[in-house]
Amino acid sequence: MQTKYISTAIIIFCTALVFTACQKEEITTFTKIQIPSSSPIKAGEISGFLKGTLLTGQTYFITADVTVKKGDTLASQPGANIIVKNNAQINIQGVLQLLGTKEQPVFFDSDTKKPGTWGGFQCDSAEAITIKWVHIDNTGGPDASGSARRTIIVNKAIPVDIEDSWFTNGQDDLMGLFHAHVTILRNTISSSGSTDGEGINLKKGATGVVAYNVIFSQAGSGIKLETSKTIPFPQTEVEVYNNTIVSIGWRRGSAEPGRAVSVGVNAIGHIYNNIIVNCYHGIEIFNDADVAKTTYNNNLFYASVDTYTDLVDPTQKINIRENFYPASGVGMPQTNDLISNKIGNNDPLFINFDGTVAAPNGYPNKYDFRLQNGSPAFGAGITKYNQDLGAYTTDNKGNQH
Repeated sequence: MQTKYISTAIIIFCTALVFTACQKEEITTFTKIQIPSSSPIKAGEISGFLKGTLLTGQTYFITADVTVKKGDTLASQPGANIIVKNNAQINIQGVLQLLGTKEQPVFFDSDTKKPGTWGGFQCDSAEAITIKWVHIDNTGGPDASGSARRTIIVNKAIPVDIEDSWFTNGQDDLMGLFHAHVTILRNTISSSGSTDGEGINLKKGATGVVAYNVIFSQAGSGIKLETSKTIPFPQTEVEVYNNTIVSIGWRRGSAEPGRAVSVGVNAIGHIYNNIIVNCYHGIEIFNDADVAKTTYNNNLFYASVDTYTDLVDPTQKINIRENFYPASGVGMPQTNDLISNKIGNNDPLFINFDGTVAAPNGYPNKYDFRLQNGSPAFGAGITKYNQDLGAYTTDNKGNQH
């Protein structure tokens, strides 16, 4: 009998190990959302110190800055609607847990619904950030000095989990995540950064994964990796794979062109299976990156035009294909890259895209970046990540928007 119990225990233990290993390997597995219900927040106008849960089907009006103190949590149920007035911002010192669903997202927007009209989430000293199935629109309103604010800023080594959400019309960095351990999956970032600002800006020892995101018409770079210039360790090291990055980097001009993906200042990137279309620069590995440890391959580069006029200096005609791996960096085309050498060659065949190269801040993203049958992106991926390229994949693990 004792032997039987021991055998049973071993089976249970091994099963648990296998389950844990599978969870760790398959980071893109969809997790069941646990809907918070404690400390309901009454609908209506809110400001000042805040904690508790924003409720399904209720509308809230933030009339002045809100602060979630250390040890407190601001949560949401699916379908909560938050309207921000007076350029207010949400300060997170504790925990932020916004949990919508595909059927009932959570909404954050300003009362005017115009770009740059509220302050976003200022989370410098937060304890944890979770954002799933949330629309966050028209952030980046000016601070007291008149400078645009980031949509989400974290400056602490905390877990940051942002999945399946939409971000439009910010004015600076959409995400500035420094020191944090990040999980950034299946989001759509559109038309952000007025004349500057990265889509996903990871620095100062940030680690984690950025995958299956769509980034369209960002002023600066789509995804930027750097370590601190003064403190080289811990290093920023991030896996960047299966993202679709389109029409990036034009609003800053040639003095600081935006890149689809950039790696510099002692950072390490692992960059695979991305689709990069009509970006000022494609993948740029700077010589001050940790070049020896940075890896990349199986990326698709396409330009729908031969040249495009620089927006800041109209005397310059930019050859997009020459900048897939720009000469200012040390990155080189890789064996399994798909690189367009003329219009039509290695076109990813988006379902709906009119070839827009440069667009202003706030430009509506009316496109469908899923892939048509016959796309060269199908089956061209490194299978460690996915058999396909881009944010939309045939195994349905990709972007759900």
